[in-house]
Amino acid sequence: MSKISYYTEKGLKELRQKLDHLKDIERPLASKAIGEARDKGDLSENAEYDAAKEAQGMLEMEISKLEETLSNARIIDESKLDSSKILIHSTVKIKNLTNSAIMEYKLVAQSEANLSQGKISVDSPIGKGLLGKKNGDIAEIAIPNGNVKFEILEISR
Repeated sequence: MSKISYYTEKGLKELRQKLDHLKDIERPLASKAIGEARDKGDLSENAEYDAAKEAQGMLEMEISKLEETLSNARIIDESKLDSSKILIHSTVKIKNLTNSAIMEYKLVAQSEANLSQGKISVDSPIGKGLLGKKNGDIAEIAIPNGNVKFEILEISR
């Protein structure tokens, strides 16, 4: 059974656009590459053909994964969410109590996560550990390097 993921309208639209791009542009290019490689002769010794078939297989797997994600996606109305505690689509400012580093993250669905943009998955250890916390709470989170404590400084949408 697949897990339901929650998205903003914008996030869901971006996923659909990515899927459309893969189906409408990348898939025909992969077929063309296979056809060109096939025209070069003996398929049993044609590395270019094998590579093109493998690339097509990877593309089809990505398309299938995106279709499954979209079939289990739900739009979340952020205006109806409790802003006093951390939920999906919350932006949270936290302080690492070990080194006093202050970080800001937005909690998003796994497929939207991008650490360089400050977006972490609600399924990540830190995301799971922050869910449900309120301003001033201390979240003790088990990460691969051990346990770390974060103080919740600010929650916003």
